[in-house]
Amino acid sequence: MRKAVIYARYSSDLQSGRSIDDQVALCEEFARREGLDVGCVYSDRALSGASTIGRNGLLSMMEAARRGDFSVLVVEALDRISRDQEDLAGVYKRLSFAGIEIRAVHDGKADQIQVGIRGLVGALYLQDLSNKVRRGMAGVTRDGRHAGGRAYGYRPVPGSPGELTICPEEAGVVRRIFDEYVAGANPRAIAAKLNAERVPPPRGSVWSASTLNGNAARGHGILVNPIYAGRITWNRVRMVKDPDTGKRVSRVNPPNEWLTADAPHLAIVDPSVFERAQERKRARTHDVPGGRRAPRRLFSGLLKCGCCGGGMSIKDRDHGRLRIVCTRAREGSSCKNRRVFYLDEIEQRITAGLRSRLGSKVVIARYLKTYNEERRRLAGDQTSQRAKIESRLTAIDRDLDRATALLIKGVLDEEKGAAQTAALQTERATLQSELAALGSKPSTVELHPTAVSSYLGSLDDLDAALRSPDGTASPEAFGAVRDLVHRIVIHPCNDGKTAIEVEGSLSRLIGGNHFPTARVSGGAMVAEEGFEPPTHGL
Repeated sequence: MRKAVIYARYSSDLQSGRSIDDQVALCEEFARREGLDVGCVYSDRALSGASTIGRNGLLSMMEAARRGDFSVLVVEALDRISRDQEDLAGVYKRLSFAGIEIRAVHDGKADQIQVGIRGLVGALYLQDLSNKVRRGMAGVTRDGRHAGGRAYGYRPVPGSPGELTICPEEAGVVRRIFDEYVAGANPRAIAAKLNAERVPPPRGSVWSASTLNGNAARGHGILVNPIYAGRITWNRVRMVKDPDTGKRVSRVNPPNEWLTADAPHLAIVDPSVFERAQERKRARTHDVPGGRRAPRRLFSGLLKCGCCGGGMSIKDRDHGRLRIVCTRAREGSSCKNRRVFYLDEIEQRITAGLRSRLGSKVVIARYLKTYNEERRRLAGDQTSQRAKIESRLTAIDRDLDRATALLIKGVLDEEKGAAQTAALQTERATLQSELAALGSKPSTVELHPTAVSSYLGSLDDLDAALRSPDGTASPEAFGAVRDLVHRIVIHPCNDGKTAIEVEGSLSRLIGGNHFPTARVSGGAMVAEEGFEPPTHGL
C-alpha cells in the first residue's frame, strides 16, 4: 500500500473552518478507494492561493516530500495547492523530481498539461476577481460612500457598508489642526501640543509630524486628505503582490486614473480653509528631480534611537557642528531620550570602528571563523534532536509494516491492530511536524576574495567622504554605506558616554546568496572606545 498525505486549504477568514474538515474527509474517502495509506494531513487556513509564501502547511509538506516520507499527494483540486501558474508548476516539478504523484479528487492524476491548464485558469480567476472587486469599489465611490480604509474623524455606519458619519470629538481635533496650520504653526509643533494634551492619535500612541503631513500623492495625512473638505478620492494607489516575499506593496496610480466624488455631508473643514492649507504646503514644498530628495549625509535614514527605536534627526548647529536628537522625543514627547549627539563624532566612530574591527582580510577571516564555530556549536543540540527523531521515525515505519503484515496473516486481532496502527500514525505525524520545524541542517560560509576587496574599497570611500569639507555624501559613497550598513542604533549610557550598535549584511563579505536576509550586529552596547566584535549571529 503506497504512503500518501493530504493537503487542504481555504482562502479567507470569512469562510468556515469546516472547509478544511470537508476537504480532508473527501480526500480520505478518495484515498481509501485508490488503496492509499494516508499518514499525515497538512493544511493552511485562511491563506490565499495566490502565493506559497507564509503557508506553513504547504512548506511542511514539501519538506516531508524531500525526506521521502510519502509517494502520493492527495488534494481536492489542484487550485488548493496554488492558483499561481509559477507556484503550481514549481510544486509539481519538485514533487515529480522526488518521485511523488499528485492525485486530485476532481482532476485525477496530475500531468504537465493539466498543471498548465489549471495554473492558467487559477490566474485568470484571480484577475477576474480583482477586476470585479475594483468595479464594486468604484461604484461605492460614485455613490458618495467611502470605498475602504479608516479616516480619522469618521465612524462607519453599522449595517450600511461604505457609509460614514462624522465623529464630533475627532472632528474638533481636525478643525484645530487646520486652523493652527493655516495660522502659521508647523506640523511638528502641532503634534507636540496634541501629545502634551494627551489627545488620542489616529494610530499608535503618539502624534507626529508625518501624521499630519502624510503623503500628498497617496492622499495620506490629515492636512492633505480631501475627504475633510467633502470630497472622496479613490484609486490613488493600487496593491500588487511581491512574488519574492508574498507581501502586498502599494504603487501610486497616475492622477488620470483617480476617481473622485463630492460628499458634502462628510466635510469637516470649510473648503476654503482646506485650500489655504494646500497653498501653504505647496509653498513650503521644493520639487526634486526624480521625485525624491537625495540624502545629504552618509548615514541619513540609518540612525535610530536606542531607547525607542525611532529615527534620529538634525536638531541644530553648535558652532557649525550638526547635532542630532531622537525625532520622537523632539516631535511628540513619546520618548524620554533627550540626549543630543554630535553627528560628526558619530560618523567618525562608525567608520573607525568598521576599519579597526573589520578593516583587513585577516580580521575578516578570523571573524567568519568565529562565526562558523559558534553556528556549529548552537546547531549541536538541533543535530542531536534531529537524529533522535529520524531514528524513531524509522522504527515507527518498521512497526507499521510489521503490524500490517500480522493483520494480513490474521495473527493480530483486527481491533487491537487498528488501535496500535492509529497510535503509531499519530506519533509519526507529530514527529514529522517537529522535524519540519527544525529547519535545514546548519551550513558554513566562506570568504569571497572579490567581495572582500570591494568591501575594503567601500571603507576607503567612507573615509574620503567624511574628510570632505561639508561632510556631504557623493552617490558612490552613499551607495557604499548602504552596502555595508543597514541600521545604526545610538544608545545613551548612564555615565554620559554613547554606545553605538551597527547592523550590516554578511552578503558583501561572502559574495553570494548564502543568507539572502542575514544580518549581523556589529557591536552590542559598545562604549566610546570602539566597536566590539559581533556577539550574536544571524
